[in-house]
Amino acid sequence: METSEYTTLASVELRHWWHRGMRAISAVLLDPHYARWPGLRILDAGCGTGGDGLFLGRYGQVIGIDYSPEALRWASQRMSGRVSRGSVLALPFADDSFDLVTSYDVLYHQGVPDEATALAEVRRVLRPGARLLLRLPAYNWLRSRHDRQVHTRRRYTAGQARAMLTAAGFEVERCTYGLTLLFPLSLATRLLERFTPDRGDASAMSLPAAPVNELLHNVMALEAAWIAAGRDFPFGLSVIALARNAKPFTPRPPAAASRPQPVEVPR
Repeated sequence: METSEYTTLASVELRHWWHRGMRAISAVLLDPHYARWPGLRILDAGCGTGGDGLFLGRYGQVIGIDYSPEALRWASQRMSGRVSRGSVLALPFADDSFDLVTSYDVLYHQGVPDEATALAEVRRVLRPGARLLLRLPAYNWLRSRHDRQVHTRRRYTAGQARAMLTAAGFEVERCTYGLTLLFPLSLATRLLERFTPDRGDASAMSLPAAPVNELLHNVMALEAAWIAAGRDFPFGLSVIALARNAKPFTPRPPAAASRPQPVEVPR
């Protein structure tokens, strides 16, 4: 992601309709399992500027990891310093350290050339039976200027996300698209980009006017309610999957030189 995008993200992510809506969807997927079970050990893998780490604190102690020093500068303030610099390709944590791992819009990035390695690392640090909540951008044909700004490598279908998780040894419990009700608007905006000049200076994460921001958030709240009722969306701008580490884990560590020293998670 461009450095300037981290500054924009940090300034808007606690109020922006998209971030609030996605946290609402995360909540309806996680609450049935964890709302009455506080005290989880949670890893936010690719924590960005820390807004989601604040939300995840409702379920327990959250540790964030990100490769960007700029992102960690913001995340450290919001997460009381419980952050580390590192890559999802070589997580600096001991085996079976976490009850829950979240990874929001990370595996799509140019800095993650191999999703299989990243998912193997997530599975390694998850204890047996623990869960991963994964979010990815949908459909390669929906690439936009924003994808250039955030260094997108690829976008996914729900079927591809399911296949990746299953191949990595996860049991997929839910897999749905999100940002479906606003999909026509998003599609029109991205098609319009092809006929307008690209000045390279407009961020897709800027905060809209307050009434528009609240209206769009309310639309996302409807999507969260639909998902909470056990229903999935057949298309959308994002793919969201909840998967369980159900199978016994057989360690296959990468070369010692490429893995940071493990960090023991406080219990």
